[in-house]
Amino acid sequence: MVEKSDLRAVLQYIPQFRGKVFCVLIEAGLLPEPAVAETLLDLAVLEDLGVKLVLGVLGGDLKDLYDWTLECEIMAARVSLPISDEHAAREVNEILQRGQSAVIDASGIGPLDSEVVDFGKLVGVSKIIALLQDSILVNGQPAHAIRAADVPSVLKSENVSGRELLLAAAEACNCGIPRVHVLNGRQQGVLVDELFSNEGVGTMVHADSYRIIRELREDDIPELLGMIGRVVRRTKLVPRNYEDIHLNISDYHVMTIDDNVVGCLALHEYPDENCAEVACLYVKQAHEGRGYGYELVEHAEQLAIEKHIPNVFALTNRAADFFKRAGYTQTETQTLPETRKAQLLASGRDSLVFRKALSTEITTDHTDGHG
Repeated sequence: MVEKSDLRAVLQYIPQFRGKVFCVLIEAGLLPEPAVAETLLDLAVLEDLGVKLVLGVLGGDLKDLYDWTLECEIMAARVSLPISDEHAAREVNEILQRGQSAVIDASGIGPLDSEVVDFGKLVGVSKIIALLQDSILVNGQPAHAIRAADVPSVLKSENVSGRELLLAAAEACNCGIPRVHVLNGRQQGVLVDELFSNEGVGTMVHADSYRIIRELREDDIPELLGMIGRVVRRTKLVPRNYEDIHLNISDYHVMTIDDNVVGCLALHEYPDENCAEVACLYVKQAHEGRGYGYELVEHAEQLAIEKHIPNVFALTNRAADFFKRAGYTQTETQTLPETRKAQLLASGRDSLVFRKALSTEITTDHTDGHG
């Protein structure tokens, strides 16, 4: 969840959301009035941030909800046609273009039926958000992010509540909707908690790669330096500055969730010794305990395999157990490449050395999964 004090967690999304179209579907007649009221107040904030809103009323009185949007100072206009009408999208686009939010009748159909998907594509929505009485649960919990392509395997291997909704969400993504969020509409504040945190509180199905590991870009360097600054100070790691990282930028990779950097690593090659160092491994505090560190290390190992590097090593004075669980074996300092050994001795650090032999067979990278 987003804490009120965590302003940065909210601010990072504003540029991403501004100008985007969100279609928010709500079972207004079935949900508690306090939850609906808070959702509308949150929608007013989204409108102020520059999000273009389409509010589809799945149940209840359309006029009552429209009047309620005006009470919440949402700049709303009521659409004369239902969402299932093929001409409704044109009217909605006209409303959005003049800076208003659209309130439309979506009753009589399911929240992710083909009519909704077709409408969403015509309007150019980046998200369909359904606030429902029933939600999607995987093994009793919301699944923060599931790639549409992975839904069949999830349905086969996991205990899923709301199977039809999950299938419909995947189909919507396959048909061109970038992201579908299914939320428990009875939960107050659920809209903000879902949209303004990396992990969310509902179930999101996405068509693209939601969590990825990619090469570091120049504009990521300040973020990386900010992340590792705390651990550099506390563990006496060799300080890195902007110029150091920029000089070796191709060595660095970052993990992003919803385009926000949450972790990093580097793979420094020593071609003369046929090995590489897994270094600068860090996961932000808010994302610890989810296995992201292992994914980053596996990604580094995969890069080494693709470069035909048979061995990797890591230096650590605080993560010995982590690397042991990752299949690394503690070894002697003498096994390090000469240049790296000299750097270690000069730094005065008491780091332990861990090493791992890699298979020469190139395997499939698994870091492009869902959260």
